[in-house]
Amino acid sequence: MITLKGITKTYKSGEVSFQALCGVDLTIEAGEFVAIMGPSGSGKSTLLHILGMLDRPDGGSYNFSGKEIGQLPDDQLALLRNHLAGFVFQQFHLLARNTALVNTELPLIYGGNRHLKSRAVDKLRAVGLAHRMNNKPNQMSGGEQQRVAIARALVNEPLVIFADEPTGNLDTKSEADIMGVLQKLNTEGKTIIMVTHEQEIADLAKRIIRMRDGKIVKDERRELPVKAAVSSNGQDTLSPVDKILHGKETLKTAEFMDHLRQAVTAILGSKVRSALSMLGILIGVAAVIAMMGLGQGAKDDITSRLSSLGSNLLTLRSGSHNFRGVASEAGGAETKFTVEDADAIKKLGTVKSISPSSGGSGQLVAGNKNWRTRIRGVGVAYPAMHNAVPASGRFFNEDEEKRRVKVAVLGSTVAKELFGEADPLGHSIRINRIPFEVIGVLPSKGAGPGGMDQDDTVQVPYTTAMYRLFGKTNVDSIEVEVKEAGLIAKAKEDLTTLIVQRHKLSGETLNSFQIIDLSEIQQTVAGTTNTISLLLGCIAAISLLVGGIGIMNIMLVSVTERIREIGLRKAIGARRKDILIQFLIEAVVLTIT
Repeated sequence: MITLKGITKTYKSGEVSFQALCGVDLTIEAGEFVAIMGPSGSGKSTLLHILGMLDRPDGGSYNFSGKEIGQLPDDQLALLRNHLAGFVFQQFHLLARNTALVNTELPLIYGGNRHLKSRAVDKLRAVGLAHRMNNKPNQMSGGEQQRVAIARALVNEPLVIFADEPTGNLDTKSEADIMGVLQKLNTEGKTIIMVTHEQEIADLAKRIIRMRDGKIVKDERRELPVKAAVSSNGQDTLSPVDKILHGKETLKTAEFMDHLRQAVTAILGSKVRSALSMLGILIGVAAVIAMMGLGQGAKDDITSRLSSLGSNLLTLRSGSHNFRGVASEAGGAETKFTVEDADAIKKLGTVKSISPSSGGSGQLVAGNKNWRTRIRGVGVAYPAMHNAVPASGRFFNEDEEKRRVKVAVLGSTVAKELFGEADPLGHSIRINRIPFEVIGVLPSKGAGPGGMDQDDTVQVPYTTAMYRLFGKTNVDSIEVEVKEAGLIAKAKEDLTTLIVQRHKLSGETLNSFQIIDLSEIQQTVAGTTNTISLLLGCIAAISLLVGGIGIMNIMLVSVTERIREIGLRKAIGARRKDILIQFLIEAVVLTIT
């Protein structure tokens, strides 16, 4: 079954080298029960590890059932360990968080044989532990734990069982029980290779190999090996190694759900550490949500305030746009806009609606109360342009605008100051001693640019403001709503051409009016709020990153802490990707939770 020729193995620690095996030659037949003995440092454990494919020789040949396997890749060696070898360790190496049944099932999981889990139950019954299947290792005696280890070693029906000091940590009775189980297995045809220090244990084997200084110094065969069972199919010429490496087994892997169960078990096994790991991510996620929420809230607030200014709006005003508070290049000349200008602008193809404006301040009186506020004369299109449809009552209509009717729409602040909680609709107020009828109350808009109260205003028809209140013959400005955002540039060009032609402007007087594009202001403010949101998001993302690094560190500690567990899993057939997937699933479960 096994042939070793010239096997060498050297371990290095810094600059110091130690040769554990020196040209070992050994042949082991199927069905043998071999005990390997020797003093500490003689190389017996190293030889067992190489025989069990847990380690690689530096030199020499390792032939298993006619196949050279000494230098096979790690994944292929893992397959062979899973299907050909069963390991029984001195320290038992059972997973503390799992029951005896789950520990026994591990080789089935890594061999892709989860569907054969009833076999684990059978093996536990065979070693006399049917009543302890659901107990964890800390609920069992040393002898019972070693029986679980034997059941685990047998569950995949291996050809060889490797036992490293299987009775080293047991009392006399448990020692006798375990050796009885191993002898029974050998009688049934299992090949057993055992390392031991105790002569009375070695005497139970049928062949004793003694080692010293990395060499076999004595090989004593006491009984012929039990004939192992062979395939009855005479045409089956493939060795067990070839069947495993080239058969369906190479495609099998532990199922995701098995990895998930083990990951959840590991997480629940360290509740406090897992909770602290999740706390970092919780803080990071909460910070991201809070910061993004604050940024979005600020953006929405600013957007709602800007919406009161209207969208796709242009404002036509007198005076140069290059100078504020000083004489323009036109010698202080300003283009005065008329009602006729407004009518002409309304006919442009790019214009949706217009609202001429004429305003000033005024003293309001209602009963025994008075209030000084801004009076704005606007056009009938103003509510639609500025999202200012009255909260109660109505806005004036086109007929009232033409007839210069004395009607007023109050801001919510003015209504409260003059009428308190009473309904102002239908009541009469005096504006600069002229009586007006209250027909509506504007929606509340709160503070505007510069902290100005947008609700402290009264709106009347611009014709009424011009001719009845302030005695003006020109409008102060004309607000223009463009049909769509893409036409703003064309609308500005059309407006400029129209005003220049109507007022016969040339030379320096071309600079005597200005067109204010509110969309540019909105874009600037929106860009600023987006920058603030991005900044807040980046700050929050740092918190999330720190939380992620926390989980990474915890998983790194977990890997370091569970080196023995990882070694055990690899010994019973886990591949690198199986270990990697399990730890990744643990990290993902923590993060998602």
